[in-house]
Amino acid sequence: MAKNLEEKIKESGEIVSMMRNSQIGAYVYPVVAPEFTNWRDEQGAWRDTCVLFDQSHHMVNLFVEGPDTVKLLSYLSTNSFKNFNVDQAKQFAPVTPYGHVIGDGILFYLAENSMVYVGRNPAANWIEFHAKTGGYNVKTTYDDRSPSRPMGKPVTRSFYRYQIQGPKAQDVIKKLNGGTMPDIKFFRMGYITIAGRKVRALRHGMAGAPGLEVWGPYAEGDDIRNAILEAGKEFGIVPVGSRAYATNTLESGWIPSPVPAIYTGDKLKAYREWLPLSSYEANAALGGSFVSKNIEDYYTTPYELGYNTFTKFDHDFIGSDALKAMEGKNKRKKVTFAWENKDVERIWASQLAPAGENYKFIDLPLSNYASSSYDAVMNGGKVAGASMFSGYSYNERKMLSLGWVEEEFSKPGTELTLVWGEENGGTKKTTVERHKQTEVKVIVSPTPYSAVVREGYEGKWRHQAAE
Repeated sequence: MAKNLEEKIKESGEIVSMMRNSQIGAYVYPVVAPEFTNWRDEQGAWRDTCVLFDQSHHMVNLFVEGPDTVKLLSYLSTNSFKNFNVDQAKQFAPVTPYGHVIGDGILFYLAENSMVYVGRNPAANWIEFHAKTGGYNVKTTYDDRSPSRPMGKPVTRSFYRYQIQGPKAQDVIKKLNGGTMPDIKFFRMGYITIAGRKVRALRHGMAGAPGLEVWGPYAEGDDIRNAILEAGKEFGIVPVGSRAYATNTLESGWIPSPVPAIYTGDKLKAYREWLPLSSYEANAALGGSFVSKNIEDYYTTPYELGYNTFTKFDHDFIGSDALKAMEGKNKRKKVTFAWENKDVERIWASQLAPAGENYKFIDLPLSNYASSSYDAVMNGGKVAGASMFSGYSYNERKMLSLGWVEEEFSKPGTELTLVWGEENGGTKKTTVERHKQTEVKVIVSPTPYSAVVREGYEGKWRHQAAE
């Protein structure tokens, strides 16, 4: 019986088949109610008024403390740590020794020799492994995400974590803070007063306008949430449920869940042996129409995901030599694919057809049905790119997906074909009903897709977030 990921891979004999038939089900955003009003109005609120995102449950908090905190995290980070100081935050996207992306999240520099990574499991596990095995003088505390299906059992975390976002977010923040906006620069941390409490805050935006992310002891979460919603009433604040929350990235352009590129390579064998059978990596499901027997064909580099813009070679880090060797050679570009309405309508209508004549169901508003998605995007008979995260934007009245294309197809307006559904009636994943594949015309479009986000979000603060 396998005891770790490496042994499971050897037992399965075929990594891709193991992942494409995983029984874990879809990625779940746990605990938070699916909807507070309806997901259409909740999407609309981050564009038109103001929203409260509850991020308390779906991400890992990995605390790293000790004299070697900066040494460790700098060695794992493609970003420069040159001007990274206490009360700052940055995007963290580690790569393997071969230059492929493991995952990403946000690093918060809390105090001297103290940081916390907030994000999905793959990058947290990578940090934890090196902290435990690399001889670093650090202590880690792994506050795992809440269980996907608590089954009625009580759930607690170390911290609540909320975001106040949208064009009227600043009005709400000022009201909470006694009439003034807290003096916090983009992707810097400070404090705001909420319900008489001094609350830690990070200034940034996920929905096209600057806002705040706030956090504190989990036991205080209800009081803080109630105070935010009460202050936001006159500004039209809307709490966002887990159904709509995940789709904000379709408009902002971040690809949340690439395949962690750790399943092959001798240099990663010790890591695979360290990862237990219960780990994300040992259970992750891979879905979509792109099929290859080589798992490395699903790996991505910072270039496909748009992370090359903050990759800096002013420090030694794992994968730096591999990324240097890739410079100027990678021709893939991150894009948004806008789906043809008539093809989407045809797929939805097929749900009324006899069994076996239906196409893969497009769930709303998020249509992903695996931990990581990989749908083939074609130009004639040639693979031109891959769609990696798809769903519906009520704001744009459009099915959208994020992914990459070869540079020759990256011009906005280029028409390509996305293959929707899986081969041979579908794999054995629990999220896959029997269906037949079909084609969807897609238009290569800018990332971020939303003009509001592209002009107000991408250009102003996001670059600072990565540095």
